Amino acid sequence: MAAYTPKNILITGAAGFIASHVANRLIRNYPDYKIVVLDKLDYCSNLKNLIPSQSSPNFKFVRGDIASADLVNFLLITESIDTIMHFAAQTHVDNSFGNSFEFTKNNIYGTHVLLEACKVTGQIRRFIHVSTDEVYGETDEDAVVGNHEASQLLPTNPYSATKAGAEMLVMAYGRSYGLPVITTRGNNVYGPNQFPEKLIPKFILLAMRGKPLPIHGDGANVRSYLYCEDVAEAFEVILHRGEVGHVYNIGTKKERRVIDVAKDICKIFSMDPERIIKFVENRPFNDQRYFLDDQKLKNLGWSERTTWEEGLKKTMEWYINNPDWWGDVSGALLPHPRMLMMPGGIERHFDDSEKCNNGSSNFSSTSNQTRMVVPVTKSTSPRKPSLKFLIYGRTGWIGGILGKLCEKQGIPYEYGRGRLEDRSLLLSDIQNVKPTHVFNAAGVTGRPNVDWCETHKTETIRTNVAGTLNLADVCREHGLLMMNFATGCIFEYDAAHPEGSGIGYKEEDKPNFIGSFYSKTKAMVEELLKEYDNVCTLRVRMPISSDLCNPRNFITKISRYNKVVNIPNSMTILDELLPISIEMAKRNLRGIWNFTNPGVVSHNEILEMYKEYIDPDFKWVNFTLEEQAKVIVAPRSNNEMDASKLKNEFPELLPIKESLIKYVFEPNKKNFAE
Repeated sequence: MAAYTPKNILITGAAGFIASHVANRLIRNYPDYKIVVLDKLDYCSNLKNLIPSQSSPNFKFVRGDIASADLVNFLLITESIDTIMHFAAQTHVDNSFGNSFEFTKNNIYGTHVLLEACKVTGQIRRFIHVSTDEVYGETDEDAVVGNHEASQLLPTNPYSATKAGAEMLVMAYGRSYGLPVITTRGNNVYGPNQFPEKLIPKFILLAMRGKPLPIHGDGANVRSYLYCEDVAEAFEVILHRGEVGHVYNIGTKKERRVIDVAKDICKIFSMDPERIIKFVENRPFNDQRYFLDDQKLKNLGWSERTTWEEGLKKTMEWYINNPDWWGDVSGALLPHPRMLMMPGGIERHFDDSEKCNNGSSNFSSTSNQTRMVVPVTKSTSPRKPSLKFLIYGRTGWIGGILGKLCEKQGIPYEYGRGRLEDRSLLLSDIQNVKPTHVFNAAGVTGRPNVDWCETHKTETIRTNVAGTLNLADVCREHGLLMMNFATGCIFEYDAAHPEGSGIGYKEEDKPNFIGSFYSKTKAMVEELLKEYDNVCTLRVRMPISSDLCNPRNFITKISRYNKVVNIPNSMTILDELLPISIEMAKRNLRGIWNFTNPGVVSHNEILEMYKEYIDPDFKWVNFTLEEQAKVIVAPRSNNEMDASKLKNEFPELLPIKESLIKYVFEPNKKNFAE
């Protein structure tokens, strides 16, 4: 089946939890798609969830209710919508026991309004309806096979009943009117931005406040949890590869009892579960278990990436850093919240402090949801190109290669003219180039090596610290992602990471190497850059390329030394990894990444390959670290980096020794038989 390519997508409920992650991902990854978000901003929605997209030219927000037929028809026509991803719904089971009519109104009637608008306009090529695993009802405790997409629907609470009812309408419109519908049924989702009426964010916020964690019944109920970014990727796959008329389960086989979730959170916060966990009255009906068969979705190419431990840690860190994201949530933290029945619970207030883009034309609102919105005037200015890179470090090795890669891939790019320390010149560059991404490959590494930095500390600080921070700040002001080439030479082998152990330093580990002033400045700026959410830091180590004449190439260096040490290290094969850095920019990845090939290779192993492939007469002499220390000014970093995060994102990434052969030695192999 051919892949589907949408043009103009309407995402309902995208100021909410799951849909905001989906919207941000699509806006980030597909700048040619126009994304229109429709959300009425009730208690569990927050415009701040869409901040990553606020400056994107392909994003527009409209405040409104899916139950307004005039509004929905108006948007479909004026925005030329061809695809709908329908997330908007009331989803909290506890609330459905308290005010089930609100669930019928939102989940069934709202869906019906959307379907009827699709039928009337006749322009929709995909309608993706987001349902839930709860429509299947509870799974037998001893079942080894999960519910598949053709399993019977047996909802057990008002929430799941309304979702099942909405599904029936979707199915009927597909069969009666030929509407191209796809339905998804997903397991529990968790992660940043989730309103704390749900289990995991509720427990995290309560733990942060030192309060008891309330568990319904005995806590033996089993649930399956998926991290939000994995789920967003699932919707990306279904959008492009899903087959019309089909249902797709989005699930995981990794199940956890509620009591175990509470204990895991207690462990993270170093709390005594016996003291902090409190058992409370159960729900009127609490399904024992939901278990899905997700093979159909896996056949489309999707798979879960994030482990429970990794996802829970990321989620906990986000709530610690954003404790006031939702304002006063005391009502949601009750054992049995009834948010829809509370004063002001139907709809959150919308004030200037919550408007994205400073009230720009990307956002519209309606004061009366039964009326049409006033059309937003469309800009007639030329559309921003899909990609355009601004690269700093033109005269450097990595910066030069990046330019050649852009030319090869047909990506428009320009080199920055300003020095990193001069803010006015950086601003001028951005205004003139109008980039979508900025690459920082500039910096002081030493002339000819890091020993230079020991006697030029001011110059080193000016570029490596002040300049890098300056560029990051300017990029953030303009809503730009900065791809920052950093170094992994901020670690050294220690008792917890001994040489030869295979235990590498992870992205979150604290730097421990202070032997050189160069490394000190790089560790310092990396720590400060954590305050900038628009930066992707790539830790490069001992870079190698197929250009064996380049004096910066690690192989070129050691092949010219009189003596070399012999220590296993993580290294970066630029021929393989620099194209990956461009792909990371396209995906708008952020945070810190160990930018090395998996595994380690020693000096002697590299020189053995050099002898085998390049010069069979090559010879070298080893010496010890103590002997090396007598001929250098600053000590050198030796370590192993854990590249599993990068490998998970790019499974095709080769181990260091295989990459050396494929990208460096095979292309340079000389035929000595001639």
